[in-house]
Amino acid sequence: MTVAVPQHILVAPAGFKESLDADMVAKAISAGVRRAIPGAFIKAIPMPDGGEGTAEMLAKSTGGRLVHKTVTGPVGRPVNSHFALLGGSAEGVAVVEMAAAAGLRLVPRDRRDPTQTTTYGVGELILAALEHDIHTILIGCGDSGTSDGGLGALQALGARITDKDGNEVGQGGCYLQQVAALNMDGLPAAIRDGKVKMVMALNAHNILTGERGVARVFGPQKGATPAQVEELEKGFENWAAKLAEYRLPQAGALDFAKGAGTGASGGLGAGLAAVGAQLVSRFEALLDSGLAGFDLNGLLKKADLVITAEGAIDFQTPRGKVPAEIAWRAGNMGVPVVALAGTLGKGAQDVYDIGIDAIASIVPIPMSLEQAIVDGERLLIEATERMMRTLLLGASIAARKMDKENYNW
Repeated sequence: MTVAVPQHILVAPAGFKESLDADMVAKAISAGVRRAIPGAFIKAIPMPDGGEGTAEMLAKSTGGRLVHKTVTGPVGRPVNSHFALLGGSAEGVAVVEMAAAAGLRLVPRDRRDPTQTTTYGVGELILAALEHDIHTILIGCGDSGTSDGGLGALQALGARITDKDGNEVGQGGCYLQQVAALNMDGLPAAIRDGKVKMVMALNAHNILTGERGVARVFGPQKGATPAQVEELEKGFENWAAKLAEYRLPQAGALDFAKGAGTGASGGLGAGLAAVGAQLVSRFEALLDSGLAGFDLNGLLKKADLVITAEGAIDFQTPRGKVPAEIAWRAGNMGVPVVALAGTLGKGAQDVYDIGIDAIASIVPIPMSLEQAIVDGERLLIEATERMMRTLLLGASIAARKMDKENYNW
């Protein structure tokens, strides 16, 4: 009896927020595969998605380097952060990972109030990158802990943002309703004159306002109460109007309220778009540009099976998350895809419609989120082994059925 065992397995996961970065997830899944299929050929490629680890991944893949910098964190305290200067054919490109300065991981659980957190440190990273000989700043949007519309980033870059009395507003999304005017004269000349291009790698499904806007979809995840969600929504509506009024000429005719990507990273997309940043799908910017250092489509063609993963699989997954992108590309080549997740949430079953063949949570028994985060690596290894042994069982049953066709029962 011959069992059709997948031998060439592509592991292409995102990270698990606040637990494991994409590289750690890829290594854990690979370890789980080897427990079940010791002889498998595994190609592990952590997927850069703009979130945590993106700058380091791109620095490694291009022979570049990380530059460390202390900046203002999302709750106003100094944090150790970094950006990347890429090498090789990507020399002259700096990568600013917003999560390194304003990520959810940097917001203590008892301080998770998205009306108060700020992207000021993101602006400081951009300023630091401008001190180097660069022509492009690639800004990774993902894993954010802020909802200030990019207010703080613009303030750090030198924009003067004032209320109706001409006083500068404070930092945080709670001040967006108060904004009456923006003065861009204090921006660095390289940005004001468009000499350094800014490209934001983001989820184009995220918009700033409305029922699918960033306040209502992501606000609760960042700790917002229902009242704060409405407060942020009103603030974003005002902010979109003011950005449209005071945008730089190179910003073009973007709809700041409903334009694709304007809601990325708590509205950072809208704020930086007003000073000329281009809003680009994360996968176009990171995977199809060649910066990631690998040919994803070429690897998919050689795979018998693809394993992807993210922290949560739910109704948001089909809206531009890594497993959805992997499933779309693999589906075009007829390669089966399985996905692992820390949690399976509302709408998880919808991912079957986008080409994911099977899903599983890594949590086998009820446990607290805190415990699952601590034990994430072990849980992921064990869940992968269970998934692979299930696939082997299916292959064995299929082979046995084929053998039975050769004799009468």
